[in-house]
Amino acid sequence: MATLRETRDRIVSVRNTSKITQAMSMVATAKLRRAQDAITAARPFANQVQKILGNLSSADSEFVHPFFEVRKDVSNIAIIPITADRGLCGAFNANVLRALTTRIAELRGTYPKATIHIIPVGKRAVNAVRKEKDAILKEFSDIFFKLDYSTAVEIADLVSDGFLGMQIDHVEILGNQFVNVMRQVVRTTQLLPIVAASSEATTTSSIDYIYEPSRGEILDTLLPMYVKLQIWTSLLDSNAAEHAARRMAMENATTNARDLMRNLQLLYNRERQAAITKEMLEIVGGAEALASA
Repeated sequence: MATLRETRDRIVSVRNTSKITQAMSMVATAKLRRAQDAITAARPFANQVQKILGNLSSADSEFVHPFFEVRKDVSNIAIIPITADRGLCGAFNANVLRALTTRIAELRGTYPKATIHIIPVGKRAVNAVRKEKDAILKEFSDIFFKLDYSTAVEIADLVSDGFLGMQIDHVEILGNQFVNVMRQVVRTTQLLPIVAASSEATTTSSIDYIYEPSRGEILDTLLPMYVKLQIWTSLLDSNAAEHAARRMAMENATTNARDLMRNLQLLYNRERQAAITKEMLEIVGGAEALASA
């Protein structure tokens, strides 16, 4: 059985831990508000660009942009897993890495002769895939401390140049999507080749565009911007989801610490009462022994 001092030391330790987790929860809440505003502001523009792109891609034309090219022989696949740079956010990072392992196994089953390249984003993803050194195209670590659009541009240029240069045939991006504070969902999105909108989706909202300049020149400008935008919104999604996951994890940790403190305090009180009772019995026993002597 633990001594009174050991129990008291555990209470102090748990109390200090609860203060730390509570502070981290408050910090995550403040960061979540800014991250949530950023992804909420970015989504309408991204959705509108995707809608315009769907109408342009479904229009009858002999011009087909290379970004729409679905290659029969897929020999090189690039996956962009997005995790956090830090831990203490529950299963946030583990869910992405687990989904990455599952997705790689699926791709190897579908394309047995293909080489899979990884572009890890976030320190946790970088550390997890470092054992696959030959598969890493480029690492992006410590980017969420100050998330900037230039990171999305660098990643987009890397995969776009590889796709146009025939070094990459298929690109996917994998990360957490922010749904709400309580829920984050791991989502896999095909980045390249770009999947055109289905005919059912575009028929109801089809727009007859007048192109100035040509349709090809418009797509040459719009599609690279679309790829950058897809990566940027994925980074913003992951950033908001990370802070939401950390807030919930730290709130749960604080609640658990307080429950443990209450249990330890009860244990301490029982041990203290038992020690007092034992001392009183020893005093009474000693007094009776002296009286009978």
